[in-house]
Amino acid sequence: MRAKELDHKEVLDLDPDRGLIHFAGRRALILDAEALGVLRKYLVENFGLSAARTLLTQFGFAHGWRVAEAVRSGFTMDSEDDWLLAATRIHALGGHFHVESACKDPLVQEGIRIVSSYEAEQHILHFGRSDAPTCWTISGILSGYLSRIAGEDIFVLEDRCTGRNDSCCHLTGKTREAWGDDRANELGFFESERIHDCLDVSLQRVTDTLKAAEGKLKSHRQLLEKAVPSFDDPLGLVAKSEAMRQVLDWARRLARVDATVLITGESGAGKERIARFIHNESTRAAGPFVAVNCGAITETLLESELFGHVRGSFTGATHDRAGLFEAAHQGTLLMDEIGEISPGMQIKLLRAIQEREIRRVGENRSRRVDVRILAATNRDLAASVSEGSFRQDLYYRLKVVELNVPPLRERREDILPLARQFLAASALRMKRQVSGLASGAASHLLNYPWPGNVRELENTMERAVALARGSRVESQDLPVEVCLAIPRPHATTGTVLPLEAVEKDHILAVLKLNGGNQARTAEQLKISPVTLYRRLKSYGMLGREAKNR
Repeated sequence: MRAKELDHKEVLDLDPDRGLIHFAGRRALILDAEALGVLRKYLVENFGLSAARTLLTQFGFAHGWRVAEAVRSGFTMDSEDDWLLAATRIHALGGHFHVESACKDPLVQEGIRIVSSYEAEQHILHFGRSDAPTCWTISGILSGYLSRIAGEDIFVLEDRCTGRNDSCCHLTGKTREAWGDDRANELGFFESERIHDCLDVSLQRVTDTLKAAEGKLKSHRQLLEKAVPSFDDPLGLVAKSEAMRQVLDWARRLARVDATVLITGESGAGKERIARFIHNESTRAAGPFVAVNCGAITETLLESELFGHVRGSFTGATHDRAGLFEAAHQGTLLMDEIGEISPGMQIKLLRAIQEREIRRVGENRSRRVDVRILAATNRDLAASVSEGSFRQDLYYRLKVVELNVPPLRERREDILPLARQFLAASALRMKRQVSGLASGAASHLLNYPWPGNVRELENTMERAVALARGSRVESQDLPVEVCLAIPRPHATTGTVLPLEAVEKDHILAVLKLNGGNQARTAEQLKISPVTLYRRLKSYGMLGREAKNR
């Protein structure tokens, strides 16, 4: 038999009734190319590029060797050359590649050129264009086959590859001696010891990463314990107020189930922190947490960002790209500012959430995704539904459970613990010896209504640490608007201050802020200097702390 005469009828024996396929008398399987691509992706992401290449190369070598043994026992070839040519013919029939060059023997000096490499296609699909050849399994297959037929070790290496944007894949087979030292590193992927070295490196990398993460968590916890002595939350969320404790209790319960959660609250209230808390407490904690601000991306770009795109789907799409749904596979996707997306995008998002599958821009097939959706917004979505700007079906799909994060002004007990936490973090980052709050500064922080919520408090403490002259944050280190805040009565236990007392406290606070300058104080309070003079006289302050400068 000539190698070119081999076809599927000659090499395969199908027995559908028994669920068997035989190749040259040996059982064979048909494997999906994309499944092999997913395996490659898993190996690369979990063990590193070098370990993945070593595993696939040596797997290919073993496969090629077994195919050669089956061919030797099952067929009779006309010549020794036909045995060699059968290497490319059989694997072309198996769908691995197509040989483009006239000569189909990898052992000739000019090698062979192949196209339609399944391996290069899968590498591009999952990783994009490579900067090195990617046909690792195919190189191993041809090496194993030729080594068994030739009776000596033959190593097929690739120097051009469609996986790195070459026009074709070019492979050449030689003995180790013939290759010399020029490509010794690539020959190392065929050595059995290489896999142990690669895995040791991968495990060491994982160990180092875990140690670094553990160190960061330990430092963070020490920082929190220093800032908040009674700190006891393992995930770094400060919750001294009853309102915030209730939110965390709900979040813990929601973390146990895989339901979609709509997190509502004012801007800066800590919605993303709550989303991360839910993810970290859930069974998906080992998976990725991916957050996207839907309001910051235009509709056309948002579709590509969420669902991905294929090469050529629009101007600038030079390669396939996975979207955030795929990036968050087996993890959590937080869609912040969900109320800002357009009606057209709402339809596509609804389908993705309902069907648990997405379609990349420019692609005509769907992809299954395993993602938990958390949505966040500072808008009243129910009102948006009534106005017709937000789809009702999407609203109820997102609002399986709604979790409202209260604004900072409604959880006054959290202000100082949060302030101390941010102070300690800023001092550490700026390498400044600032360790506490003066009593006056603490009072101002409690009096201010914090319209920007936790985010504004964090920025305020960062500013205060940067400006502090001593070891404590003083009133003058805080923004003017914080110092000018009027003390607020609170509906808690105790006596409510009369209006006259509140007015006195505020006037004296502004006077102190201005260093006793009555003219500037009157201007800021929008009262006449005479009125201020009378107030200070009634307080008995003239001649003591108030003096005109």
